[in-house]
Amino acid sequence: MVWFRIFLGACLLSILIYTGVTIHAHGWDLLSIFFGDMATMAWPGQFNFDFFTFLLLSGLWTAWRNNFTLGGLALGLIAVFGGMLFLSIFLIILSYRHRGNISEMMLGAERAHG
Repeated sequence: MVWFRIFLGACLLSILIYTGVTIHAHGWDLLSIFFGDMATMAWPGQFNFDFFTFLLLSGLWTAWRNNFTLGGLALGLIAVFGGMLFLSIFLIILSYRHRGNISEMMLGAERAHG
């Protein structure tokens, strides 16, 4: 679990740095570029579409893990827009909350022991 947490921390730090540099150089106009690339039907758009489906899966899993409660739906929406910035923090918190029990982390305590 230590190596998993280190990996998540490295992902979080590297994404924060990369995002900061990108915002500084290109501003906050992510969505028009992201969806504009998809509209061109070229390889950058294909990559963005593939990535977007991963974001949707992350959001769906997050909401499901939290039993589709109002808070779970809010976290799912944050997962879609927050990507790895959200997911790395969320999984680090869960890894400590569930003392490294991967079943509880992924399924929630009720499902893991249900």
